[in-house]
Amino acid sequence: MKGGKYMKNNVPILKTERLLLRPVTTQDIEAMFVYASRDSVARYVTWQAHTSIEDTKAFVTLILSGYQQGNHLLWGIEYCGTLIGTIDFVTINDTHKFAEIGYVLSEDYWNKGITTEATKKLIDFGFKELNLVRIQARCFEENIGSQKVMEKSGMQFEGLLRKSMFVKEQYQNVKIYAITDDDYRNP
Repeated sequence: MKGGKYMKNNVPILKTERLLLRPVTTQDIEAMFVYASRDSVARYVTWQAHTSIEDTKAFVTLILSGYQQGNHLLWGIEYCGTLIGTIDFVTINDTHKFAEIGYVLSEDYWNKGITTEATKKLIDFGFKELNLVRIQARCFEENIGSQKVMEKSGMQFEGLLRKSMFVKEQYQNVKIYAITDDDYRNP
């Protein structure tokens, strides 16, 4: 993954009306465990629910290592002073100038527009700061909430990738959505 000047321990702080998007720290371990340990949250992601605080510590260590190595552009989603999720550019391709967004949010904050707000901010950042021409996101076919986030963020449905991921012992159909720089400039 590449991201130019925003890599190597230089993840910028981004603000929205209600949210602070900031680098994850070791102080976030307990708050992250609260949502990452829930089966309902892990249902639509590629990882299993965390079964111990050690799982979360290992994940945060991986994030911090990624910051140092320059291969993570991941933000904690902070709301009212508490970490409630993460959002990141899962992939950034400098050659083709595209990126893919991924996110996870505590179910206590679902259906409040928070993920949409964070996604819109990352889309702004991607087009304005990283000079991307395309930003995409994917979700499992049955993840209606994520589909709504992508649509409300200005992305268009591009297709269904049948049995394109083997996750949690089964093949998943995946929906893909995207927004281009032209879409962004001319909504």
